[in-house]
Amino acid sequence: MASNERANFGSKLGIILATAGSAVGLGNVWRFPYMTGQNGGAAFIIIYIGCVIVLGIPCMLNEFVIGRRAQANTARAYSIFAGGTPWRFIGYFGVFTGFLITSYYVVVSGWCLQYIYASVVGHLSGDANYIKTYFETFSTNPWKPVVCMLLFMLLCHFIISRGVEKGIEKGSKMMMPMLFILLVVIAVASCLLPGAGKGITFLFSPDFTKVDSNVLLGALGQAFYSLSVGMGCLCTYASYFKRDTHLTKSAVQIVSIDSLIAILAGLMIFPAFFAIHPNAPELMANPELSSQYCGPGLVFITLPSVFQQAFAGVPFLGEVVAVLFYALLSLAALTSLMSLHEVSTAFFHEEFNLSRKKGAAWVTVLCAVLGVFCALSFGGQRDWLMIGGRSLFDWFDFLTGQIFLPLGGLLTCLFLGWYVPKSLIKDELTNGGTLRGRIFGLYLFCIRYVCPLCILLIFLHQFGVI
Repeated sequence: MASNERANFGSKLGIILATAGSAVGLGNVWRFPYMTGQNGGAAFIIIYIGCVIVLGIPCMLNEFVIGRRAQANTARAYSIFAGGTPWRFIGYFGVFTGFLITSYYVVVSGWCLQYIYASVVGHLSGDANYIKTYFETFSTNPWKPVVCMLLFMLLCHFIISRGVEKGIEKGSKMMMPMLFILLVVIAVASCLLPGAGKGITFLFSPDFTKVDSNVLLGALGQAFYSLSVGMGCLCTYASYFKRDTHLTKSAVQIVSIDSLIAILAGLMIFPAFFAIHPNAPELMANPELSSQYCGPGLVFITLPSVFQQAFAGVPFLGEVVAVLFYALLSLAALTSLMSLHEVSTAFFHEEFNLSRKKGAAWVTVLCAVLGVFCALSFGGQRDWLMIGGRSLFDWFDFLTGQIFLPLGGLLTCLFLGWYVPKSLIKDELTNGGTLRGRIFGLYLFCIRYVCPLCILLIFLHQFGVI
């Protein structure tokens, strides 16, 4: 195993906040509310929470077991468990996936910085068509998105290069409470708007008539992607856990924080949206308008207009809320990007015997270069960065989100469930027998049968097979 000098998180709070920060990202703010709105409100939330328990927690524990036991970067950790067998390549696959996600995730993160500036100087004051044009003009600009991306990457690099305890843990302890406070403030402001009650009712009133197989599979997919499973982040962070860390308890706490923030994001968005759009459910269900109410369209086109109209009664309040919102979004993006960056940094640091700062620098430079091309694929250079009808950004998003992540999660379940000795897994989950491990049998059943089946269904559903 690795040397005892390997860095560790300094406190249990640091473990929870850093790992929760890895899970809490842009998907909590834009994907979860959109899916909730289209799939029956509270009905989707109930199904999602069930999926998190059945799929999310076991998959998270898989990576915790491997990472803490091996006390090494993700590639080496799997190699320690797998020896010379082909199973070891799962770790390298995870590092590669995390590296690719870093390269395009930082592009969208950079957009958040631009929108903080735009909110402060009043560039987002206008009707919906103006704001849509603003986003299209900015995202296709040949240099502005690149500059914002580079600034965000340098900010992440500064934190990562300071190390685990002084960088990642300290940063997470500052940013996660700020993120939560900003989310609560905006959610409260939204809920106090005239007509906001309809949005709250919509969010928490289950409509089971909309529940079908697509909703079930959508909730499974959201649970999987929301928790950063399959990209090496959880395994890498777990390698910094202390030996007395209660893995199961930590997983439950992290999942609870992630789910709470996703629901708060719904409370932030739906009341304000319903305050200016009484027919909000019909708008979100309209396929012709769906691009404006999901993904980047929701946070960079729809919400600026919503904030301007919803808080128009008080001078400058719309602008203030917009600044707070994009600050919140930037924090969520940064905590996730830190974990993604750390996957590759730990790999370079340990596998190539580089100092931590040099390893982080290599990752920053390489991801920034790829990030430049991803950013340019939106703009005037889009034509020569198109492959098979998709931009480079879209290819990275498609390959990692729809193929690499499910495949990595599936292989890890099979690896832990059928190859690694049960005694070793139980020893890790019970901290050497000091904990009861009453749910070990249920956990083993899930990673052997339930999780692989669920992930396979998600995978097939994405390609229209089922």
